[in-house]
Amino acid sequence: MKPLSELRDPGRIRGLLFDIDDTITTDGRLTAEAYGALEALKRNGRIVVPITGRPAGWCDHIARMWPVDAVVGENGAFYFHFSNGKLQKKFQDDAAARARNQSRLQAIGARIVAQVSGCAIASDQPYRETDLAIDYCEDVPPLPLEGAERIAQLMRAEGLTAKISSIHVNGWFGGYDKLAMCRQLCAEVFGLSPEILQREFAFAGDSPNDAPMFAYFENSVGVANVARFAGRLEAEPKYVTRGFAGAGFAELAAHLLAHTPGKR
Repeated sequence: MKPLSELRDPGRIRGLLFDIDDTITTDGRLTAEAYGALEALKRNGRIVVPITGRPAGWCDHIARMWPVDAVVGENGAFYFHFSNGKLQKKFQDDAAARARNQSRLQAIGARIVAQVSGCAIASDQPYRETDLAIDYCEDVPPLPLEGAERIAQLMRAEGLTAKISSIHVNGWFGGYDKLAMCRQLCAEVFGLSPEILQREFAFAGDSPNDAPMFAYFENSVGVANVARFAGRLEAEPKYVTRGFAGAGFAELAAHLLAHTPGKR
């Protein structure tokens, strides 16, 4: 990973896609510094989109209330965007499939909690429409990363796709991920080709579920706390900030804001 200062020519970066937990937030809170940086990017003409594992209920609020252009949630299960005074929603699975999966996910969650001491169903589970979130360090005493990996193994044994974030292990039926829905959103809402997205957008994240994004984007950035997962990332970011979490996000925003998009 190169230092962020080596990310050259920030004026060519048309937009920033970013994880939420421990990327723009710090210790579970959205700081004024990080939120202000997000708003400054939006005012500067950048496209800004959170790409998160957080639930549909949160994403409804984010799409309506935050200074963003859209949001991808539940690790790629859907995108929401607010347009012409209405919230527009696009899911990978239809409503019937989502309803069928809920009872199956509930049963799987109960089995995992019984097998891995110290974990719990995530407190935001009631607001989810497509996946199962197991808390290993948000509202429970932190488990070692080996505990999170054990949870992911149990999910995969049940037929789920499983990804580890900085706070939860998420599992869902289907092969989609953050990158797949990100590409769909950018094509359908912003009219961007995969090539333009890959070259002219940056992505910021901090954990293993961001690995597909780190691999895909030429300008992928890890906030400094990504080092927590050293050796556990399928792909590393190309660049890394000096600052941790929200401070790292603000550092990245300042680097991009040094130039207006489209100007050199």
